[in-house]
Amino acid sequence: MEIDKIVSQAKKLIEGFRRCTDEDSAQYEGLYARSKELLRVYAGPKTEFLMGLDRANSYSFIDDKAPAMAGVLESFVSYIEDGLFTGISPERKAQLDVVSDFLEQAIRLLEDKNVHAAVPAVIIGATLEEYLRNWVEAENLDLGSRKPGIDAYATTLKAAELITKQDLKDITSWAGLRNYAAHGEWEKVESREYVRLVLEGVNLFIRKYSDEKAG
Repeated sequence: MEIDKIVSQAKKLIEGFRRCTDEDSAQYEGLYARSKELLRVYAGPKTEFLMGLDRANSYSFIDDKAPAMAGVLESFVSYIEDGLFTGISPERKAQLDVVSDFLEQAIRLLEDKNVHAAVPAVIIGATLEEYLRNWVEAENLDLGSRKPGIDAYATTLKAAELITKQDLKDITSWAGLRNYAAHGEWEKVESREYVRLVLEGVNLFIRKYSDEKAG
């Protein structure tokens, strides 16, 4: 989403909160949910703006909650208009470029009949792991007691509500292919068509979430 559209959406939510009273509970809940999603996606799950919404929601009456919600969103709009919101960072952009290069390499290897499908499978898995690791670090998320790896990164992102339950299932499946290849279980990585499907899935996943973060 472009920055001006983010501001426009936030201002619509502010207007909605300004009109809310204690008699508008359904409208308030809808505005609150939309505001949380807006800030979760575009400000980040650990941002002070998002925590500000939760604090505002802890008030007893909508007459108190709604103005506080509007105030948080107005602060977010000011943050953007002051030029402090830049979307994806140059460092993150560079990381994504590297990921893209590795996936291109995997595509070329898949097309080479003299290369076993296990080779691009390993590259795809390593690329996915690097993407998830960078994402976790960019969001300052803690793995806790989990050992670093695809499963740990994906589980952490799911716990932070940054990916869906279906994403987690897909990632687990893709990681399995990489594990087969890495451990020499060649018979489970013989299908070039299946490896190609995994490559397409990983590519779509990365593009989807990279586009969301870039706006």
